[in-house]
Amino acid sequence: MSLKRRLSIVDNSTEATQMEVTSLKMAFASTDMEHVNQHFGSAESFVIYAVDLEQIRMLEAVQFGQLEQDGNEDKLEEKIKVLGGCAAVYSQAVGSSAVAKLKANNIQPVKVASGTAISDLLESVQEELHSGPATWLARAIEAQKPVDPNRFAEMEQQGWDE
Repeated sequence: MSLKRRLSIVDNSTEATQMEVTSLKMAFASTDMEHVNQHFGSAESFVIYAVDLEQIRMLEAVQFGQLEQDGNEDKLEEKIKVLGGCAAVYSQAVGSSAVAKLKANNIQPVKVASGTAISDLLESVQEELHSGPATWLARAIEAQKPVDPNRFAEMEQQGWDE
């Protein structure tokens, strides 16, 4: 099934613009936008947040409609496309083929208990950013950093021996 609805929150303030550059995007499989309560493959909807050291901000709500858990692998492509740029997606379960496709797109699948509050998960990520991120989160942070155009000049100054 293809994308049914997509609501993007628009905030043109300087603070919001800066946050989009410095934050990590996190997605949650949820029908009520408050709790993780969906299997990734059959998720009817996702809510996407931006998280940084200081703020948590909702960015989007995306709806797909009802889907079966097993069978139609094509359903994963549209979901992964919508989640592009997210560091992680939280769901109550995720199949092995979905895990492989998510990881190939640099999205970390995170399984949590059904009914886990999204606000608790967001606060946990923020606390982890302050105290020192887990390996997958550290990789996501590194991937967000822009490539330094002067990196080769700096390497040249240090000298190369072959």
